[in-house]
Amino acid sequence: MAEALRDCSRLCIHTITTKPWSLKECIEEYTRADVPGITVWRDVLQPLGADVAGQMLRDAGLEVVSLCRGGFFPAETEAARGEAIDDNRRAIDEAAAVGAPLVVLVSGAVPGMPLGEARVFIEEGIAAVLPHAEAAGVKLGIEPLHPMYADSRSAVNTMTQANDIVESLNHPLVGVTVDVYHLWWDPNLQREIRRAGGRIISFHVCDWLSPTRDMLNDRGLMGEGCIDIRQIRAWVEGAGFNGYIEVEIFSNELWCMNQRVYLERIKEAFLKSV
Repeated sequence: MAEALRDCSRLCIHTITTKPWSLKECIEEYTRADVPGITVWRDVLQPLGADVAGQMLRDAGLEVVSLCRGGFFPAETEAARGEAIDDNRRAIDEAAAVGAPLVVLVSGAVPGMPLGEARVFIEEGIAAVLPHAEAAGVKLGIEPLHPMYADSRSAVNTMTQANDIVESLNHPLVGVTVDVYHLWWDPNLQREIRRAGGRIISFHVCDWLSPTRDMLNDRGLMGEGCIDIRQIRAWVEGAGFNGYIEVEIFSNELWCMNQRVYLERIKEAFLKSV
């Protein structure tokens, strides 16, 4: 079991976690609260543009840990799959502009499309954007999503499936993003984390509330639910990962509260339960 974290030096917060704030507000408030890391979601770039946003982030001295998100490769038509590939190239360019070393991939799925077929499109899509990633020096993290999203968000639902794709592509810029919310239930999780080893390139935390009231927007602060986060952190660190621990929370309830108060609660939960 991992020891309790002594400080917030490895804390990264996703901009989606504090969704009511603009990127400017996230930068100001994270800096004020001594949060060292930020993962930027693409929606907050749109009002500013990636170049302006990148300068703002550099001026603030925040460590940009990753960009969310790319992916969504499967589609019914070749034209639509080509559009997804183009969008992922844009995501890679945006990551480079804001100083993010990594784009997190939510792989995608299509209702009614066999999952095996969707995974073929996912692997082909990642392979198609790899030359662009190489040119930009940006990594691609395949994030398995909980099976409840297998219909339309991701046909990659386990670490086993993500590891299989990573090993098939066998490229130093392709790795796995481990998110406790999506993977805590998997009986093979410890084994597959060990298998991934140095290919784990990012680590996301929040908690699974019981009962869950919304399939997407009812995640909890660490320690409020049923995930043994510290145990999973121990497995991930035992596999060689020692990077930022990223707080990614989708919560209608938490988005409605005072975000400064919420930010302090994030820090407290990080030290107490991660």
